Amino acid sequence: MIKTYRLSRKLTRFAQVATGNVAYAGLSNKVKIVVGPAVDMLPNLPSSEPFDLAFIDADKENNLNYFKQAERLIRPGGVIIVDNVVREGRTADLDVVDRNVEEVRALLKYIKANAKVEATTIATVGTKGYDGFLYAVKTA
Repeated sequence: MIKTYRLSRKLTRFAQVATGNVAYAGLSNKVKIVVGPAVDMLPNLPSSEPFDLAFIDADKENNLNYFKQAERLIRPGGVIIVDNVVREGRTADLDVVDRNVEEVRALLKYIKANAKVEATTIATVGTKGYDGFLYAVKTA
């Protein structure tokens, strides 16, 4: 089962397009798209049916919250990917003071102290600029 959570009601149109595409692919019985604040909805998901993969590409101020929920919901050996963590190198530049960068740093500090996950960051370069994603594996 694939579940996708959308941050706000503003994204309802995107959810409608995604729902149409999922139906066209014949996967409506395997994909559930939910519109609403994921930070409020994820704690209500039971961990009794663990996921293999969580992909986080959302508001950066809640990255740590999303990661903790993903960690709770992922089976051991499962993968958590967090997008946009390099932020054109600003995450590593301690002179940069920016709310989104600070939140990414808080996530990285949490992961560094967490014995239940192994993680690395992979930088990407493309037409949108220089960024990257975090790839974490739940070990326990």
